[in-house]
Amino acid sequence: MATLKEKLSQIIPPLREEIRHLIQEYGKEVISEVTVAQAYGGMRGVKALVCDTSQVDNNRGLFIRGRHISELTGKRPEEILYLLLTGEFPDADALNDLTSELQRRATVPEYVWDVLRAMPPDSHPMTMFSAAILVLEKESIFKQQYHAGLKKEDFWIPTLEDALNLVARVPVLAAGIYRLRYQKGEIIPPDPQRDLGANLAHMMGVPDPNGEFANLMRLYLVIYCDHENGNVSAMTTHTVASALSNLYLAVSAGMNGLAGPLHGLAMEECLRWILMVKEKFGGVPTDEALHKFAWETLESGQVIPGYGHAVLRQTDPRFLAILEFGRRVCPEDEVFQLVEKTFKVVPPILIEQGKAKDPWPNVDAASGSLLWHFGVRELEYYTVLFGVARTLGVCSQAVISRAIGSPIVRPKSVTTQWIRETVTKKTAAV
Repeated sequence: MATLKEKLSQIIPPLREEIRHLIQEYGKEVISEVTVAQAYGGMRGVKALVCDTSQVDNNRGLFIRGRHISELTGKRPEEILYLLLTGEFPDADALNDLTSELQRRATVPEYVWDVLRAMPPDSHPMTMFSAAILVLEKESIFKQQYHAGLKKEDFWIPTLEDALNLVARVPVLAAGIYRLRYQKGEIIPPDPQRDLGANLAHMMGVPDPNGEFANLMRLYLVIYCDHENGNVSAMTTHTVASALSNLYLAVSAGMNGLAGPLHGLAMEECLRWILMVKEKFGGVPTDEALHKFAWETLESGQVIPGYGHAVLRQTDPRFLAILEFGRRVCPEDEVFQLVEKTFKVVPPILIEQGKAKDPWPNVDAASGSLLWHFGVRELEYYTVLFGVARTLGVCSQAVISRAIGSPIVRPKSVTTQWIRETVTKKTAAV
């Protein structure tokens, strides 16, 4: 049986050779162009990054290593981590080995808890999460080996060690933060017999008599794990790591980006809208009442959170996975029912209005309702769970980037004056 490290050792040399060949033979080929609107619009749609772990198709949604996310929702997070890193699913022995490795690495040093306990009691959970990862930087294997002298072609090896340590520890940190920040009692240590998702549920201490909350955590870790390399959390992690900063520094930076309302806080904001509607109507409104209220919302210049996506032009398949889970586990829950009703009522309105490029819901439109159902009602905490999942993806991307020798990220910037002069010269020439 090959360990994960041995498997990567087999995969990396031919990958490096393929990339060398592509650069040598096709290095001057143009794969994208940049318009003035894109330069001012956050580089939306500019093909300027390489991400082999995942791809988002405008119409079909997320693919992890070429496999559609709908095929992966029944997998364990450990299987997805192996898939992200190698492009293959582990066999039974490899899965057991990886699971044991992560369980062995799951201990968080006491000094990290000391720092978290010393923070203001009303600290934002994402601030605590980012700070905890940053404090763990002392443990970086890459940092130790880099300063001791390390060949560039071997950078990926200690990066893999850091990645596995981080993936093992962030569920422990997240659960501990939940209990500390919201005064849920003593920190619950990890159970060495549980997988990543089940352990996260166990350590949070959420009542789970039938194991469905553990199933939800497994599902969350899968559907939120990766989403290409251009989103804020992934791109920030990649940019910081490209300077050969270790993964603790890079992932902490990525989590700071995830904490923004336009990125990871979306789950929280979507649920706030649903709860507001429920309170306004004293329960689940009729289709007609919700239709009228949605139109009033849009006509007042506001948006309906969770509808529309920067890339997708169809219903996010991750939303459908959450919907399927909710229909099985909590079909009578009024908050979940309102999520379903919104899905029925809102897209036709957005189509009729004609302003939204994508009238369909993304994953955040539904995911918060299930946390609410299970009693996790501290909405500010939701992004931390997103962060636990996203760690799988950004750490995998970092290992691969180090393996192929990705250089430091340094795009060229121009001034508004340069753009003005350039486009006016072109216009005059025509």
